[in-house]
Amino acid sequence: MTDNPALYLSIVLLAAGGLGVALTRAALAYLRHRAVLDRPNERSSHDRPVPRGGGVGVVPAYAMVWATALWLTGSPIGWPDGLVFAGLAVLTFVGWRDDLHGLGAGARLLAQFACVAAVLAALPETALVWQGWVPFWADRLLTLLAWLWVVNLFNFMDGVDGISGTELASVGIGVCLLALLTPAVVTAGLSLQAAALAGAALGFLVWNWHPAKLFMGDSGSVPLGFALGWLLVQLAAAGLWLPAVILPAYYFADATLTLVRRGLRGEAVWRAHREHLYQRAVLAGRAHDAIVLRILACNLVLILCTLAVPNLGLWMLLPAAVVVGGLLVYFASIAPVRAA
Repeated sequence: MTDNPALYLSIVLLAAGGLGVALTRAALAYLRHRAVLDRPNERSSHDRPVPRGGGVGVVPAYAMVWATALWLTGSPIGWPDGLVFAGLAVLTFVGWRDDLHGLGAGARLLAQFACVAAVLAALPETALVWQGWVPFWADRLLTLLAWLWVVNLFNFMDGVDGISGTELASVGIGVCLLALLTPAVVTAGLSLQAAALAGAALGFLVWNWHPAKLFMGDSGSVPLGFALGWLLVQLAAAGLWLPAVILPAYYFADATLTLVRRGLRGEAVWRAHREHLYQRAVLAGRAHDAIVLRILACNLVLILCTLAVPNLGLWMLLPAAVVVGGLLVYFASIAPVRAA
C-alpha cells in the first residue's frame, strides 16, 4: 500500500460496498421466504413488519473483503486479527439464533465476553490501550469493559432506519482519512479493516435507508459492534485515543446518557426501549432519514476534528463536545425526555 494508499483503500471500500449490496440482497430474499420479521410493538420506531437478520449479509461482506485485502497486500494476520474473525463468526451465529428464536441476556453476554477476552489475551503486552496510565492488569480489565460497552451500545443504538450503517461508515472513513495523514501510526492492516467496514456498511445502507427494507438484527449489530470496538482498541493502543473517543462520540453520548437516565429511574437498563434522544425525535414526528442526516452532519464535523488531532491535540475535544452536545439538545427540544 505504500505507493498509493488512497487508491487501495478506495478499492477496498468499493469492493466491500458491492459485496455488501449483493449479500444483503440475498439475505433479504431468504428472510422474506422464512418470514423472519421484526413486528411492531410498544418499543418499536417502525409501524409495519420488516425482515430482521440482515447481519448475515453485511458481516460476511466485511470479513471477506477485509481478509482478501490483507492477503493481497501482504499485511500480516496475527493472532488478534485471527481471533477477531472467529469472534465475528461466533457472534453472528449467536445473533442469528437470537433473531430467530430469542436468547437470554446471559447467553448473549457470555458469548461477547468470551470473544473480547480471547482477542485481548492474544494482544502483545506492549500493546497498552491505556498508554501506561494504569497497571497492565487494569489496562486489560478496563479495555474488556469498554469493549463490551461498545458492543452493547452499538446494539442499543440500532433503533431507526439507516443509523447503524451511517455510524459505521462515518467511523470507518474517518479512520481511513486519519491513516492517510498519519501512515506511520495507523497501520495498513487497520486502515484496510476500516475501509472494509465502511464499505460493507454503505452496501447495507442501500437496503436499510428509510423506509428500510430490512433490519440488521442482532446478527449484525452485535458482531459489527464487536468490529467497531476492535477498531477503537487498535487506535487507542497506537496512541490515538483522542480519535477513538471523538469519532463515535455521538453514539457514546446518547447511549450513555440514556443508560444513566434509565438507571436513575430504577428501570431495567438492559431491556429494549425507545428512549434515546434521536428515537424520541422520531416519535415526535421527525422522519427517520431527517434524523440520520443530522447525525451524519455531526459525524462529518467529528471526522474533521479527528483529522486535526495530530496538530491540535486535546483542543479538538472542545468542538467535538459542542457539536455532539448541540445535537443532543436539539433532539431533546423536539421531544422532552419524559415524552413517550
